[in-house]
Amino acid sequence: MLVIAYEGGKVNGNPLYHWIALAVYTGLLLPVAVAILAGWTPPWLRKRQAGLRFHAYGLLCVYAVMLVNGIPRIAGASSGTVLACMGVGIGLFAAAAVLFLLSERKDSGAQRTGAVEPRES
Repeated sequence: MLVIAYEGGKVNGNPLYHWIALAVYTGLLLPVAVAILAGWTPPWLRKRQAGLRFHAYGLLCVYAVMLVNGIPRIAGASSGTVLACMGVGIGLFAAAAVLFLLSERKDSGAQRTGAVEPRES
């Protein structure tokens, strides 16, 4: 088993870094994903509305990766728990990648057929 040891042999590191990452992800990713699911379209995605829901769910998966990896480290969990959560995080990251690819595929299909027009805000 591979164990990464830093800061005095503790695998969790300094909890301050994880709190900062949690605050940044909560401030940037979560509001955008929730707003997209509520019907708002960000300006940079106005021409690509067919796959917006997939995009929002992908952002929520990336946010969940931070939660799954950061919270056990903040709580001072054992190295086995941290490694298990890292495995779950890898699965969530793979799910996010699939959702982003599905979003791109749906958008490219809609652009070819001209089925989706940009919304006016």
